[in-house]
Amino acid sequence: MNTNQKLSFIEKSGYSCADAAANFVFMTMVLFQTNFYTDVFGLTASAAAMILLWPRLWDAVVDPIVGILADRTDTRWGKFRPWILFTTVPWFIVMILAYTTPQGWSMGAMIAYACITNTLLMTIYSMNNMPYAALGGVMTGDLNERTKLNSFRFVAVNAAQFIVGGFTLPLVAKFAAGHAGGNAVGIADKQYGWHLTMMIWAVLCFVLFLITFATTKERIKPTTTEKFSPKQDFLALLKNNPWKVMWCWTLVHFAILSFRGGALYNYYHHYADKAAMFDAVQKFGLVLPVGATGNGLLEWLGYIVHGDASAANVADVFNSIVNMMGTAITIIVILLSPSLAKNFGKKAVAAAGFALATLGTFAFYFLSPTNVWGMLAITALVSVAYAPTIPLTWAMFADVADFSEWKTGRRFTGMVFATIGFALKSGLALGSANFLWIMQGFFNYDTKLPDAASAVQGYRACSGIVVGILFAICTVLLACYQLNKNTTIQMANELDERRRKFAAQTK
Repeated sequence: MNTNQKLSFIEKSGYSCADAAANFVFMTMVLFQTNFYTDVFGLTASAAAMILLWPRLWDAVVDPIVGILADRTDTRWGKFRPWILFTTVPWFIVMILAYTTPQGWSMGAMIAYACITNTLLMTIYSMNNMPYAALGGVMTGDLNERTKLNSFRFVAVNAAQFIVGGFTLPLVAKFAAGHAGGNAVGIADKQYGWHLTMMIWAVLCFVLFLITFATTKERIKPTTTEKFSPKQDFLALLKNNPWKVMWCWTLVHFAILSFRGGALYNYYHHYADKAAMFDAVQKFGLVLPVGATGNGLLEWLGYIVHGDASAANVADVFNSIVNMMGTAITIIVILLSPSLAKNFGKKAVAAAGFALATLGTFAFYFLSPTNVWGMLAITALVSVAYAPTIPLTWAMFADVADFSEWKTGRRFTGMVFATIGFALKSGLALGSANFLWIMQGFFNYDTKLPDAASAVQGYRACSGIVVGILFAICTVLLACYQLNKNTTIQMANELDERRRKFAAQTK
């Protein structure tokens, strides 16, 4: 079998579907889960922090276990594809349950329910997404094809993020208003809105996972038939310096995502001036008088603000516009990443992108509450800088797996992606929890008083200064990464020659 296989458009597109599906959970978790637990589910900041932290840390432990099992899976469908297939139905069920609020339960029972459903969701996420990530490393050994594959993947990812970031809050608000029957929207109505919205996203996930399973193929096989224990695999991995750098980078990077998601939600809902946001939304043609009914898709999606700046969904709509604009720019710029990587190397492009994102994020801190156009402009600039890093860094994880094979003669793709997954989930857990802890410890954050002056300044500081510092740490780590353009080309050529010889010997 040709391990440097050129992948068809259908296989690249099909592969991308599963990560698009995963991002209906991932981006909901990053952007909204913190505030879902505090504002909708009704938990305190400390209880929400615990529920966000421990299930994700448990999930981080599950990743290496799944990696070990996936590396040792041997079916007619391959090592990694069966995991995608057999987690499809459990994913669908638990995704809905995790965003369903029980009625009439005690607070202790509510906390237990949230902890159990979030833990199950994170566990199934690992069992699906870790083998999926490893699958991309065994579909082809061609470096340029891998970069193209990850570009397809992250166009699909950002399309899903566009939908989640752009439509979740308006749909929740729309379904909640419909459930209220024309009355003021209460907590129970918002709970209903979340339940119905997540049902829609769960159906999409189910279909997308099946498409990925049906359209992909595993091609790269280990060049040795010798069996090694998980302990031997891990000890060999500890000698892989590029893996060490990428592990630390992943921990900080994904802490940024969950920390920033919670901070920005509050930034737009409590720091940004509602009158200024209303004026911006009005300029986009998304305002109608109270009692008027708009026609078409925007009204159905909840994108119409009825009345004035006091309307309940002003911040939801503006926040969603910001999310959609940033994601749309990201999708466009991602298409340039293969050519940038080919000319400059993945490391150089990723490091430059994080450095520019650092500067843009610091600038966010200096915006006044009424400068909503500045918020849009800086979001656009950070998106342009950050977008090329998204597919390239995942392609770099496959390079790390290649590095182990290059140096030791042994390939353990599942272990590499599982341990990276451990860092990813740990970062997500620490990011969300630390946002709440910083807000509570330094800014006297009380979930019952989200508009308190000290809390509002906390949202501003967290969105700009803290996130900027984390971006800077990622930039330094990427500068320390050893696999530059010349090294990856040399590594790929030598591995290709080894695989050809091994294939010839085993015929």
